[in-house]
Amino acid sequence: MSFKKKTCPEYFDLLSIGESKLGFISVAEFPNNTPFEIKRVYWTYYTPQNVVRGYHSHKDLYQLIFALSGTITFYTEDRHRNKQEFILSEPNVGLFIPPYVWREINFSHNSVLLCLASSEYLETDYIRSYENFINILNNNEI
Repeated sequence: MSFKKKTCPEYFDLLSIGESKLGFISVAEFPNNTPFEIKRVYWTYYTPQNVVRGYHSHKDLYQLIFALSGTITFYTEDRHRNKQEFILSEPNVGLFIPPYVWREINFSHNSVLLCLASSEYLETDYIRSYENFINILNNNEI
């Protein structure tokens, strides 16, 4: 199935190369092992323990998100109103998030979130109100 047909978030694994005595490397390359061309990379860090971030959805953006250190918990609701919890705590296991997935994100101490995104930053792509997100779903505006 094409990634553009996926409507629900899911875990995404990248191969780990290496061994414990030397360390590991994981590589994200389009089109070899990522479902979209990466146009933007960003990371968040020094987020205080148990601060909740997110509180938004996107209209067109696809993301692969990884916890490079610490534990990051995502609480998601997709366009079908399915609610899920995803716990990221291994740097090679990420979360694929397609458009129209509401997310709330909880960070552990010293966690670092890395995001690989399918487009540049566009404020117009954000849905920043949960009420608006639900209205879009209820009115079949997708």
